[in-house]
Amino acid sequence: MLDEFIKNTRNFTSIIDFIRFGLTCANSRQLHFGHGTDNVVDEIYNLILGTLSLPVDVNPLLLNAKLTNEEKDVLTRQLEKRIIERIPVPYLIKQAYFCGLPFFVDERVLIPRSPIAELIEQQFTPWIQPENVSHILDLCTGSACIAIACCYAFPEAQVDAVDISKSALEVAEINRQKHELHSQLTLIESDVYAELPPVQYDIIVSNPPYVSIEEMQTLPDEYRHEPQLALEALNDGLAIVDKILKHAHEHLSDEGILVVEVGNTEDALLLAYPDLAFTWLDFERGGHGVFVLTREQLNDYFGK
Repeated sequence: MLDEFIKNTRNFTSIIDFIRFGLTCANSRQLHFGHGTDNVVDEIYNLILGTLSLPVDVNPLLLNAKLTNEEKDVLTRQLEKRIIERIPVPYLIKQAYFCGLPFFVDERVLIPRSPIAELIEQQFTPWIQPENVSHILDLCTGSACIAIACCYAFPEAQVDAVDISKSALEVAEINRQKHELHSQLTLIESDVYAELPPVQYDIIVSNPPYVSIEEMQTLPDEYRHEPQLALEALNDGLAIVDKILKHAHEHLSDEGILVVEVGNTEDALLLAYPDLAFTWLDFERGGHGVFVLTREQLNDYFGK
């Protein structure tokens, strides 16, 4: 298939040639958009311009600029990877945005896309008093996008970011350096709470693995390039969520809150905990399956 792409792009000269060709090829196949864009135009623009280290709002005159032979070879291969191999664009350009912030990403971590971004931008109000927040814990941090966004939202707070995956923490470290947060953000290798310091957190937030084995079989090909460890969980998708729920009250301050994304596993969670008073959140920019629980609610349920 790459040979076909090379043949078709052989006489291309400009950026706009590759954008047009990419749109035509993408429209002829059933691509899935869920890693930063929701349509084919934005997808191909992000891929082509991101590969060339150009902003998506580049001066349109530059789209007619001539490309070098090396640039044409790279763009041809990038289009083949996205359209034929179904590799998500952020992995191909090694960048994704979360809360308006840039993050390095590769196949060691999930691509940032959680609706929790809206909560961070709102400083988790009205669930917490922002001025009272001194310690935040991000469980299953991956790229550390949630943890780093929390650092920006709460510049006076200390943030701990936990992951069981050493390779994910390597990416988190790249982003910690990128955002110069060495003194505010601590990265911890841990199975949920196992290796935490003796700290009471005002906010515990998590986008953990929550996709059931059955649901994994239905995911579009694009998601199969993401690390299975960060997506799939046993027990109908609840294995990690159970760990987080059962001991959160031990690590929260008196007025602390727990915020967790469980996506389509919401129904299974409600069946497992029918008497736990979850507050399910709505989001202006879309997304679902995120709940809030207070320390008091958790302690009443699990602290018996």
